[in-house]
Amino acid sequence: MDSVRRRPLLSGFIAFFALFVLASAFPIIPETKQAVVVQFGKPDRILGGTKAGINFRIPFVENIVWIDKRVQSVDMDRQQVLSTDQRRLEVDAFARYKIVNPLLMYIRARDETRLQTSLVPILGSEIRNELGKQPFAALLSPERQGVMENVRRSLDRVAAQYGARIIDVRIKKADLPDGTPLQSAFDRMRTAREQEARSIRAEGAKRAQIIRAEADAEAARVYAASFGKDADFYEFYRAMQSYQITFLGDDPSKPPANTTMVLSKDNAYLKEFTGRGR
Repeated sequence: MDSVRRRPLLSGFIAFFALFVLASAFPIIPETKQAVVVQFGKPDRILGGTKAGINFRIPFVENIVWIDKRVQSVDMDRQQVLSTDQRRLEVDAFARYKIVNPLLMYIRARDETRLQTSLVPILGSEIRNELGKQPFAALLSPERQGVMENVRRSLDRVAAQYGARIIDVRIKKADLPDGTPLQSAFDRMRTAREQEARSIRAEGAKRAQIIRAEADAEAARVYAASFGKDADFYEFYRAMQSYQITFLGDDPSKPPANTTMVLSKDNAYLKEFTGRGR
């Protein structure tokens, strides 16, 4: 006690150092982390792999490298993909992964930053290889989901060498390149739509002509049947239709136009008004 009173600063430093060593000897592993214990640069064991809590390590002899147990993501650099029909598409994708073997990850990549740095070019290469096997239309359709599953399996085989498992690979955005290729694609799309519209209009006109011809044939058949049964009534009916169009116009709902006609009272056109020529 006397030495403590004589040298309080040194005693405080020793107490602080002892507390620091004690705290370092019993690290607390959180639920979201696991730790690789490295002894003189050589990985020795894993802490927190199965359960979190207080663990033990030898201070100053064993170091700890923290590794995240949660699902993480890595973004691919924007890539330009060339389809089988020589169309270009700019793709922005990402992959989600989880470290399942922290010891192997430490041996191959040392830390998570280097792991992500290693996965980015591999992801881009797999995206280009798989999407480059597809036609342009398939890259813009839901069918590409099957292609992305192939990318995930290929990337997973590579990631397994780093102690990681690829959970999912998705395309965030797929756009046509800016500039002339984009305008050319728009022109092709517009031309295709115009051709489709012309085809639909031609088919409609064809069907209209067929329907009109069938209607005219049916009308002629009805007229012929009517004329065969009662020729006088048929002639009277046709004359009334002619009068209606002449004096009232094609649309009876509209007021008739001011039309002046000068005809002889003996004109054959007015025979239905004169008792059929009497």
